[in-house]
Amino acid sequence: MNIEQVWTNWQNAEEESYADTFSGTFIVSNEQGVIYEKCQGFRNRGESLPNNIDTAFGIASGTKMFTGLAICKLIEAGKLSLEDKLSDILSQDLGQIDKRVTIFHLLTHSSGVGDYMDEEDDDVIEKSLETYARYPVHLWTNMEYYLQLFTQLPPKFEPGERYAYSNTGYTLLGLVIEAVSGRSYQDFVTDEIIKPLNLAHTGFYRMNQLPANVAVGYAEDEDTGEIRSNIYEMPIIGGSCGGLFSCVKDLDKVWRALISNKILSPEMTQTFLSKHITRDEEDSARHYGLGLYFYRDDEDDDDEWEFHYALGCDAGVNIFTAYFPKFGITASALCNFENAEVIPLMYELAEVLYA
Repeated sequence: MNIEQVWTNWQNAEEESYADTFSGTFIVSNEQGVIYEKCQGFRNRGESLPNNIDTAFGIASGTKMFTGLAICKLIEAGKLSLEDKLSDILSQDLGQIDKRVTIFHLLTHSSGVGDYMDEEDDDVIEKSLETYARYPVHLWTNMEYYLQLFTQLPPKFEPGERYAYSNTGYTLLGLVIEAVSGRSYQDFVTDEIIKPLNLAHTGFYRMNQLPANVAVGYAEDEDTGEIRSNIYEMPIIGGSCGGLFSCVKDLDKVWRALISNKILSPEMTQTFLSKHITRDEEDSARHYGLGLYFYRDDEDDDDEWEFHYALGCDAGVNIFTAYFPKFGITASALCNFENAEVIPLMYELAEVLYA
């Protein structure tokens, strides 16, 4: 398996070289340990501090994997079920949110709730910046603050009608975790997942209090070409829809613990890793589970593609983390400069694995 060729192919994908824009770390591991690693660019451009294998990066929506695991732990503890209705759990005024929405709908992005950061909208980036201007990011310190962003939005469709990626849905799951556990979302994930797995470089770090060896996220101004940090374009502390920081080695630990049933029971692990909804009716290989994407291509019955993954993209953040069960391989690419598209790197790896 020539992982270096994977890297080379990705850098020159679609006639667009990423050689100069990737700033981050890329790691491929099997059950014996790391089989390929690449570190490039700077975690702090002003100080010329290089990225290294232990550097923590914002993982944006990669956080949803942790939120899904947290919900599953509460289900295992008998405090929740997939069929529970959101309106029966939360005491807050939920405005126009349909009372039929369940935990399962929220986990699978099939709730139809109005989304404050709707990725089906062509103007999502511009509208996101408008949202941050209206609701300054330094005030996003707790999950309940998010309610004002979406409770008055009309539903997009009937619960369970289809898949539509929803940041609102996973924000609501964070509120569910808080209501059921009696702890803040951040404390629950830290106490139940991060600490037990000894994830040394993973946490909900405040944007204005980043610890040592944490990458600053950088974005390029479309008008001037100038590079700026993302401190004014991200909530000051991460929540259940995004904002956790982690490193490639910690993400490998999470995958290894998950597949060895050290986070959830074997039965719940299987449920968590199963496909629960098809994302695209025109592409039957693309699915979503309970916090993870699931790709399975059944066109070739003898050697079908299959892998689980999480993605994250935000101002100054571009990441993926994936598990290929047939090969026992995990891979993660964490980038602190948004201009380097890392999703094609994941598919390049799949091409090599299944060649």
